[in-house]
Amino acid sequence: MRPGIVLFTALLGFIFSAKAESKPTNLVFILTDNHGAWTLGCYGNPDIRTPNLDRMAEEGLLFERALSSNPVCSPTRATFLTGLLPSQHGVHSFLDNKYMVGEEAYYTLEEFKTLPEILHSEGYTCGLVGKWHLGANLTPQDGFSTWITMQRGGTGSLYTDPIIEDGEIKPSPKYMTDLWTERGKQFIEEQKDSEKPFFLYLAYNGPYCLGPLLLRESQNRHAAYYADKPLMSFPRDTVHPWQYNNLDYHNNDVSIRRVASEVSAIDDGVGEILQALKDNELDENTLVVFAGDQGWMGGQNGFFGMGDHTRPIAAHDMMMQIPFIFRQPGSVTPGRSDLIVSNYDFLPSVLDHLDLGHRMPKTPLSPGRSFASLLKGGEIEWRNEMGYEMEGCRSFRNDRWKIVLRKSPEGPSELYDMEKDPMERFNLFGQPGLADVQEEMIGRLNAFFGRYADPEYDIWNGGRSKCRRLVPDESVAVAR
Repeated sequence: MRPGIVLFTALLGFIFSAKAESKPTNLVFILTDNHGAWTLGCYGNPDIRTPNLDRMAEEGLLFERALSSNPVCSPTRATFLTGLLPSQHGVHSFLDNKYMVGEEAYYTLEEFKTLPEILHSEGYTCGLVGKWHLGANLTPQDGFSTWITMQRGGTGSLYTDPIIEDGEIKPSPKYMTDLWTERGKQFIEEQKDSEKPFFLYLAYNGPYCLGPLLLRESQNRHAAYYADKPLMSFPRDTVHPWQYNNLDYHNNDVSIRRVASEVSAIDDGVGEILQALKDNELDENTLVVFAGDQGWMGGQNGFFGMGDHTRPIAAHDMMMQIPFIFRQPGSVTPGRSDLIVSNYDFLPSVLDHLDLGHRMPKTPLSPGRSFASLLKGGEIEWRNEMGYEMEGCRSFRNDRWKIVLRKSPEGPSELYDMEKDPMERFNLFGQPGLADVQEEMIGRLNAFFGRYADPEYDIWNGGRSKCRRLVPDESVAVAR
């Protein structure tokens, strides 16, 4: 080869290498539905098989104390995409079906800057595959060019529930967990030769650990394995007196084994998505985040479900604790973190990691903080504290203490020492010797929501909601 050709070839190699290095990082955000972190092997579960997520956790950063700011799917998904609390974005509970398809359909986050809207404006190709549940489901929102979703929010059957594809409502053509995985892989493959970065929002409607489907045995490929397993990681306990829904699923082996089967199917999907990234040489330039929309209890303390399934509305940590795993080979330093983080920290952290921190919306002011430097193995200053709300129930916790207040005059209020009583079994509210701690935590809760809540959507103080109230209050407006 002549010297000139050698030099030209080397120059081309340098150009293509620089171009590859300068291409913005892709994002795959995998979100599951009603999914407690404790159901995964990497979070200590000895019974449920999750080898792909366990490997993802080994290769990435796992947050051991990631907590969702609400126990219901529409509000938590809105928080992931906006970095805002329910009392800021106005979605306090699950969204009515009439707001998703039909004459009253509308998009509940229209007035806010969202993750897909920001990334689309930065040149990303954006694709939604899976559950939306934020309104106007027939119409792609915020720059999504690929849009395959569900007609409704809840899941009656993972095999026949209606989906929306190409603007058409039709029954799911196959097991929905596999459908979303298949379409997610298809989206990734379509991006492999593109010069544009991409964002895949892969929102499974599984494992969906509630509803009548839990009274039916699983039909998926994992059912036979779990059919004779005792699955003792699901405590068999006396039903808590606050349990309001889901009574048929308590201590029910059919329900418990169904949950295990659906979790393992999600794990299969994660493995296929990670393999698709590798096969298309996108692995190292793609941040993959795996999370649950909110936590879920499967018998612990006598509870089965989330905070909206109790009366009064509950605020236990296990109803909040979500799986939260970040992976990008060569960019995210593997490890585990015991920081208390929330789903409202997701948006500022992801934008920061993508070198788009300057695009984090300034108004409304998000309570979210960026932990992006931690992803890269750096030092970080962090206050271990977070706020939670579900209509008339609010909670605030730090490393040591947790306070729960309820708008109802009957309460009850709760105070827990989370170091001595992490399962929240002993309510210390009103106990002798703790008056100073109690008042301090009440003050912190009120200061937190006083700083961030928007009076328009602050239903605690008479604001309105974009959703039908789960626990009705005639003094509170419910409107668009």
